[in-house]
Amino acid sequence: MEWLIWVGGALLLIVIETVTADLTFLMIAGGALGGGLTSFLGGPVWAQVVVFACVSTLLLFAVRPWAKRRLAAATPQMKTNVDALIGRSATTITAVDDGGGRVRLGGEEWSARLAPATQGGVTRLEAGASVTVTQIDGAVAVVSPAATSATAPSS
Repeated sequence: MEWLIWVGGALLLIVIETVTADLTFLMIAGGALGGGLTSFLGGPVWAQVVVFACVSTLLLFAVRPWAKRRLAAATPQMKTNVDALIGRSATTITAVDDGGGRVRLGGEEWSARLAPATQGGVTRLEAGASVTVTQIDGAVAVVSPAATSATAPSS
């Protein structure tokens, strides 16, 4: 019944791995399964520990680097935090010029200013205009007119 302890330990390590997502605990869990298999086949405790140590070491140094490279190559680089806001559309709440203003971006209200090199020489955008975020500077969204509002005919 010692093998149940090894399997229980492996399951616990797999649960810990789900929190860390670094593949380290998963490799050690593989070693615990190796120790459990040795126990199931009737091996003495010292042999179980040796198999656990050898399998864990082999997995950590031979399999983990390869698996991490594969995982990194298969996972798209997601933009997060500020990087995820660049290129998004927003709507001006107040007039926005190079001195400041306010926009609604992703359901939140942000301080904003007009980008220095705007399309068509626009120097001020009135409230309600559609804009695109070109940069985030601290807590200020730097915006430029959206393509549709920049090409709209003025009356």
